[in-house]
Amino acid sequence: MKKYLLYLAILSCFLLVGCGKYGEKDIVKDFNKKVNSSDGYYLSGELEIINNEDSYLYDVEVAYQKENNFKVSLKNKTNNHEQIILKNEEGVYVLTPSLNKSFKFQSEWPYNNSQAYLLQTILKDIESDNERIFEEIDNNYVFTTKVNYSNNSELVKQKITLDKDLNLKSVVVLNEKDEVQMQMKFNSIDYKATYDESYFVLSSNVSNELDEANETLDSIIYPMYIPNNTQLSGQEKVSTDNGERVILTFSGENPFTIVQETVSPTSELVTIPMYGEPFIVTDTVGVLAEDSVSWISNGVEFYVVSDKLDSNQLLEVANSINTMTVAK
Repeated sequence: MKKYLLYLAILSCFLLVGCGKYGEKDIVKDFNKKVNSSDGYYLSGELEIINNEDSYLYDVEVAYQKENNFKVSLKNKTNNHEQIILKNEEGVYVLTPSLNKSFKFQSEWPYNNSQAYLLQTILKDIESDNERIFEEIDNNYVFTTKVNYSNNSELVKQKITLDKDLNLKSVVVLNEKDEVQMQMKFNSIDYKATYDESYFVLSSNVSNELDEANETLDSIIYPMYIPNNTQLSGQEKVSTDNGERVILTFSGENPFTIVQETVSPTSELVTIPMYGEPFIVTDTVGVLAEDSVSWISNGVEFYVVSDKLDSNQLLEVANSINTMTVAK
């Protein structure tokens, strides 16, 4: 009888909770299952990017369709400027719908870097970090992991928070000083989202409301960050077929050039092949290549190029350009 009762106790234990506490490995396994069993998901949230004393807020919407269709919409909450990162079987695009303009990449995005707003890359960061830290805080599960932002060495770790139902609540990216550099707060996640055939097609993501033509530069914008022993040595403004262009030349030990040019919407969708990766720059999504970074903001296209600066320095120059405006 005692053996029978012991057998029932052991059986009950396994049936209830696996005869052990629901722990870190179980959470990772179940989160993996939740993400990878989804044929399509949709999520929304708010992303904050902190750059020195500036903070940029974006409304974020992410759509995913198995296997490799992604659409990430980032809308700047200050000026409602929207950029879309789109991945389909033809490639990866950074699209500005209101200008009918896109850049096309042959890229491994999004799997080649950490992404604070994509379930797959968040899961990958958790699973690949053997030194991750797991905690239960305020009835939530919190993972602290390394990050892989190959072009920004200042970003070193992140805190990923899930609720008890394994729904993502937030991802906070930190530097070595534990200062917040990026924060994604998730509002909703639908793991059973479905999409029609045209949803991830480039031409279906063009806006019907185009920006007004911008033919003049309202101001010349100078970088707040200039590498050591480097100074402004030349400034030229020229007229173009569609407006104006300013070329700023910086000479010295770390030379570089900044081009600012008016950009206007086109009647037909224009797609420009690029070598590089999509990357958030200042208040929008830009293109980071081996020796340059470019982006469009408020009707102006910016281009920073140097055969001397590395990616981190290029981004530091680019992210400082919006902080000081000098009138014409």
